Amino acid sequence: MGAKTAVLAYADDAIAKLLQDVSTSEIDGAMALVARVRPGYRVDADDEEAWELADALYPPEGTVCALSASGLDLVCDQEVMLDRPSELPQHLVAASRGRRLYLHTMHSVVDWLAFAVWDDGKLVRSLSLSPDSGVIEDIGERLPFELPYWEGRHPVEPFPPFEDEEPYPLPFHPLELGERSLLEFFGFYVEGFSDEEDAPEPVVDIWSVGLHGFRVTAMSQDEAAD
Repeated sequence: MGAKTAVLAYADDAIAKLLQDVSTSEIDGAMALVARVRPGYRVDADDEEAWELADALYPPEGTVCALSASGLDLVCDQEVMLDRPSELPQHLVAASRGRRLYLHTMHSVVDWLAFAVWDDGKLVRSLSLSPDSGVIEDIGERLPFELPYWEGRHPVEPFPPFEDEEPYPLPFHPLELGERSLLEFFGFYVEGFSDEEDAPEPVVDIWSVGLHGFRVTAMSQDEAAD
């Protein structure tokens, strides 16, 4: 798996439905959204006409991709990749009053996954784990789609199957749960599932949803004061 994500989404309804209904995202609204997420930064539109969601999920440093449409504000930004999702800056959580907030981040190089859900500003669930660090954060009741993973129904099989290989340090592969949580939260996944019998079809085409890209630059004290 080579999947990476850095996604923050504020939603009034099921995100899969909202993404299916998105026709256009106003650049002014997207720019205002990035400015709220990145206070103290200058925000400039980049040179790309549009970013496909598939490419925007993990934008390069210094770039933030955003979509602002009816019922949905979605931002992709490496700055939201926190070892402990519960420590998401308060101004970002406060912006979710009256809405549901989702954070989803994963990085395939270290097999790390973190996600969190807030409902009307209250943290409902937060999870962060990797094979090297173990369970970093596990707050709130586990969501229904998680349970088969914690119950050992999706173990990591040795590859190649050497008899003396130590067992995987977690009961499942974080990126597989990461793909499942993407599907549950947003209606899509990136690379899919290793178990072909457990491979539901996504309802959102990540190549058909467009986001705006922005360059973000830290402002000096004088600039921020103006």
